[in-house]
Amino acid sequence: MTTTTDPPAIRVQGLEKSYGDLPVLRGVDFDVAPGSIFALLGSNGAGKTTAVRILSTLLKADRGTATVQGFDVATRGADVRESISLTGQFAAVDEILTGRENLMLVAELRHLRRPGEIADALLARFSLTEAGGRRAGTYSGGMRRRLDIAMSLIGSPPVIFLDEPTTGLDPQARIEVWDAVRELASTGTTVLLTTQYLDEAEQLADRIAVLHDGRIIAEGTLAELKGLLPPARVEYVEKQPTLEEVFLALVGGPPTPGDADTATPPTSQEQ
Repeated sequence: MTTTTDPPAIRVQGLEKSYGDLPVLRGVDFDVAPGSIFALLGSNGAGKTTAVRILSTLLKADRGTATVQGFDVATRGADVRESISLTGQFAAVDEILTGRENLMLVAELRHLRRPGEIADALLARFSLTEAGGRRAGTYSGGMRRRLDIAMSLIGSPPVIFLDEPTTGLDPQARIEVWDAVRELASTGTTVLLTTQYLDEAEQLADRIAVLHDGRIIAEGTLAELKGLLPPARVEYVEKQPTLEEVFLALVGGPPTPGDADTATPPTSQEQ
C-alpha cells in the first residue's frame, strides 16, 4: 500500500519546453505516487504529449528536472527506459499477426523465457483469450487498444504512460480500455494518463492535474478540485439519460447509474 512516506514514482519540477519561439511547457510541476493513476487533463495543444515525451526520454526539456523511479530522465535515460512502457495515441499492433503472436514477439524481443506462457497470461488478464488466435487486424478498436496495453506490460515495467489511450474509440470500447487501466493500477503499476476527456479523468484518476497553456493551473483529487467551486445548489429535477447511456443500453453495454428507470422523479414540494 502506498503511504505518504513513499518517494514519488514520477517527479516533475519546473519543466519547460519550447519549439522555436512557441513555448509549450512553461514551468510544470507535479508528483505521481507509486501505484496510482494520475491524469494530466488538458485540451489539444496544452502540452500533454510533450510532457510524456520528455518523461519517456524521447525529448529533452529546455529547463527543469524530471525523475522516473528515482532516475533523472536527462542523465539516466537507459534506466528510465527500463522502468517504463509507453502507449501512444494509436495502437501499435501488427495487424498481420494474431493477438498471441504480437505478445510473443514482444516477449522474444525482450529476451524473456517462455514467451508463449507470457502471452497466454496476458490474453487472459485482458479478456482476449478467445480472440488470441485471430489476426489483430480483425479486432475492434477496444480490443486492439487492450492488446496494445497488454503488450506494453511485458517485462512488468513499474510505470506506464498512456497518451490519450481512448482517442477515436466508440463509447463501448472506451469502457473496455478504462477497465484495462483500472486492472493495471490494481496490481501496483503506476499510470500516468493524458486525456482531453473530462469523464475519463473523473472515472479513472486518483489525482488530476489540469494543464492549460503550458502550465498546471489546478491539481488534486476529484473532490479537491470540485471544492474549488461554490457549494452545489440542491434542486429536484428529473434525471434524463445521456446519449452515451442510451447507446450502451441499446448495444448491450454495462448498466450505468444514470439509467432512466433509476432516476428520482420530481417531488410535489419543489423548493
